[in-house]
Amino acid sequence: MKKSHKKILKTISIEIGLIAVSIIILLPIFLAVTMSLKRPSEVFVYPPKIFPDSFYIQNYISAFNSINLGKLMLNSLIMSVIIMIGKTFFGIFSGYAFSNFKFKGSSLLFAALFITLFMPAEMIMIVPLFQIMQSFHWVNTYWALTVPFLASATTTFLMRQHFMIIPKELEDAAKIDGAGPLRFLFEILIPLSKSTIGGIAMINFVYAWNLYLWPLVVTNSNNMATAQIGLKMLTNVESTSNWGVIMAGTLMVLGPTLILFFAVQKLFVRGIITTGLKE
Repeated sequence: MKKSHKKILKTISIEIGLIAVSIIILLPIFLAVTMSLKRPSEVFVYPPKIFPDSFYIQNYISAFNSINLGKLMLNSLIMSVIIMIGKTFFGIFSGYAFSNFKFKGSSLLFAALFITLFMPAEMIMIVPLFQIMQSFHWVNTYWALTVPFLASATTTFLMRQHFMIIPKELEDAAKIDGAGPLRFLFEILIPLSKSTIGGIAMINFVYAWNLYLWPLVVTNSNNMATAQIGLKMLTNVESTSNWGVIMAGTLMVLGPTLILFFAVQKLFVRGIITTGLKE
């Protein structure tokens, strides 16, 4: 068999594999969409129907109104945006410090920071963090929801690794032109790192949006609850007899993360295109 034929077969096999994996990943979302559009009487019909007889939008209205989902999603949005900005901002500066500056104890400090990546921080620190929030009288406020997550060892590590692959010649050229560290960071490093920063920001947003345990601990009123807590409330309200409403609520909560992904996906493509230029 010629090499060209082997290459074609390999490409076809990879494409088939990717299509199969995509179907497996998208199938639950597809089933959730179809179930959210079914009447209660259609959900448990036998034999099951893949598509609803008609689009039953009342499920979305019921899910939105029964637990005040709009307010809960607004709380999650405020919390997630603040955490995303904080983690990204401090991650850029701390990653830049670890990658471009050598100071006494920097290696030991970074090693200690790296070790924390393997610790389940939310489980270990939840009690002392709650006690701190109580002492500051921040329980049931946005301060408690956001401040403990404004810095991230993961973001620092990723930004450090990214800055280290950028050629040092750029920094030398900037110094010759009279640029200081901050000017080099803002005018050269950050523009070259838009794809990485966009990806990290998206990861931080999704992480904050999906927080459940911490908001459950530090909020004690429905007015400050988040969307993930709302989904649990919706399950309790509807029990397990109205999966159409539960799936409708789940899809509405899923929406902002999908919107963010489609908004920043161009940054990933741009990063792949410009990788060779950076090196």
